[in-house]
Amino acid sequence: MATPRPIPGILDIAPYVPGESGAGEIRKLIKLSSNETPLGPSPAAVAAFNDVAGTLARYPDGSATDLRQAIAEVHRLDAHRIVCGAGSDELLSLLAQAYIGAADEGVLTEHGFLVYPIAILANGGIPVVAPERALHADVDAILERITSKTRIVFLANPNNPTGTYIPDSEVRRLRRELREDVLLVLDGAYAEYVHEADYDEGADLVASTDNTVMTRTFSKIYGLAGLRLGWAYCPDNVADVLNRIRGPFNVSASAIAAGVAAVRDVAHTRRAIEHNDLWLPWLSDELQKLGLTVTPSVANFLLVHFPDAGALTAADVNDALKQRGIYLRRVEAYGLPNALRITIGTADENQAVIAAMKEILSDSDQGAAAE
Repeated sequence: MATPRPIPGILDIAPYVPGESGAGEIRKLIKLSSNETPLGPSPAAVAAFNDVAGTLARYPDGSATDLRQAIAEVHRLDAHRIVCGAGSDELLSLLAQAYIGAADEGVLTEHGFLVYPIAILANGGIPVVAPERALHADVDAILERITSKTRIVFLANPNNPTGTYIPDSEVRRLRRELREDVLLVLDGAYAEYVHEADYDEGADLVASTDNTVMTRTFSKIYGLAGLRLGWAYCPDNVADVLNRIRGPFNVSASAIAAGVAAVRDVAHTRRAIEHNDLWLPWLSDELQKLGLTVTPSVANFLLVHFPDAGALTAADVNDALKQRGIYLRRVEAYGLPNALRITIGTADENQAVIAAMKEILSDSDQGAAAE
């Protein structure tokens, strides 16, 4: 019997699998699998969210005017170039929808965010993967994979799940050497955490070109993952395109209200950064003391590698941690089968992870010695 058939590419998509949460378990869990902020949202954002409860029968402002203005004031940007969406995921998908057609190519890096190939395939395009160099995006490798069919390049900077970044000079070189009709999308989901002097999130490049977009999210440092809120900073021509194809009310009233309060609460954002600055190096040092390899990270998570010849694999350790109520992120879907990604949690959570890791690895060593 004939059935409706999706466009080519849809059935090639491996559905995105989020970090495990242990939902439904009664005991208290430690969830460090989704790069959520341990400080939670700004109290002002929570209050703003609650204040909207009495107006839920009304449609939101379809242009998210107050939110775009708040983002523009805090980040010193042009509000007219900002497009808001239901998470940066929606905006990434809209960009692919707008600029990728059947058999067109979109380039991403080897360990790039899994949403990129999904967005490309969903529009009948072909994902082209550029190998990385030591878990860093390689501009030369990206450029070598540009063809006449390339329409878009997705670059997460910093990258998830590696936590690595490339400097502004390399991003600008990439833009300079790409054809003018190739859209460069700079995904800055973790930009707020980066302090390196040679890093730039991309707003200046957007302002000076007609073919670069920067995307950002409220799901990480702002603690609004449950509301699904993101934004893109675009050239006027790209903003016009996105506004033509996005849903007329794609951002809810509650998300707009909470987002305005969150972005304006600069003190809360600063506390989140300071917490990460304290615990990111601590957790990295403690993991290395256990004999594990940790990729240096500028984000709010760490990529931890387990010895290929070791007694325990990443999967073994992950299972042992889950038995203790600790949930990390398996990253085999990113081509990293023997690594785990650990979000920076609260002080108690970070210490609990290290204590559990010590116990698991010690038990394994003792078992190997007994044999």
